[in-house]
Amino acid sequence: MTEITHRFVRSDSGLRMHVAEAGEGPLVLLLHGFPECWYSWRHQLVALAEAGFHAVAPDQRGYARTGGPAEAREYSLLHLVGDAVGLLRPLGADRAVVAGHDWGAPVAWAAAQMRPDKVRGVIGMSVPHRPRSSRPPVESMRRLFGDGYYMVRFQEPDAPEAELDRDRAATFRRMLYAMSGDGPAPALVSAEGGGFLDVLPDPEKLPAWLTADDIATYVEEYGDSGFTGPVNWYRNLDRNWELTTAWHRAPIGPPALFIAGDRDIVSVGASQVIDSMTDFVPNLQETVWLEGCGHWLQQERPAEVNEAMLAFLRAL
Repeated sequence: MTEITHRFVRSDSGLRMHVAEAGEGPLVLLLHGFPECWYSWRHQLVALAEAGFHAVAPDQRGYARTGGPAEAREYSLLHLVGDAVGLLRPLGADRAVVAGHDWGAPVAWAAAQMRPDKVRGVIGMSVPHRPRSSRPPVESMRRLFGDGYYMVRFQEPDAPEAELDRDRAATFRRMLYAMSGDGPAPALVSAEGGGFLDVLPDPEKLPAWLTADDIATYVEEYGDSGFTGPVNWYRNLDRNWELTTAWHRAPIGPPALFIAGDRDIVSVGASQVIDSMTDFVPNLQETVWLEGCGHWLQQERPAEVNEAMLAFLRAL
């Protein structure tokens, strides 16, 4: 079986990043989301390598073995795109296909938008490309969903990561189950005085795609880094809006693929955005909906995700 190897690579952004990789050939960069790490791409690393690609999944800024700076302002979208694009040269590539899931998707979309000279193609999962809005996002979310909405709550100092770090096994277990196709698809709005995890049930039994060993691996990978870095991504939502003025409603040129689960509340809630995505992603080749699949699609449905990715990659 193809081996996944690990090393540290210094991105041209200056950040020393842990990467998991497999295979040789054209580079495919796999960007994870929240609350994950390289491990969420374990099935794709092997499949892409065996198909003749160099698959690389970094722990992104603030996450797991990479870790990151203490200041929240150093987690802007420009930093994150810089980290990703900055890996290409150290990995021996001039260009790459960039795939992103969850929070990794906005980084992948932005990399394709900002540096199309470096991106052969882009694959977004769960989170579609949204053109820059006319107003800062946090106040808009507060108006729509209230102060208990998790992205609004994550603007607070210290408290969000304290809750998530308190029992990391429970955090991963609750989040991975609740947002999956097997879970209840929660609203992600906590009651006043309640915590984010209060709306996520602790499963009596894990779904078939998720094992106790998987949960233990996530806990181990987070080690000393914890949740402060990951939450800092959310603390830059309004700052990202300010910093990306130059790309307001700019198109994304490289060929693109979008994959989503029809039980993913993130994708289903963005169905109108997905339906009109070709307005700003004119080279969108296909949108693939996975029936009965929730938010963690590359882990819940690895065979179908691998098939869609490989069909797109081979057509480039």
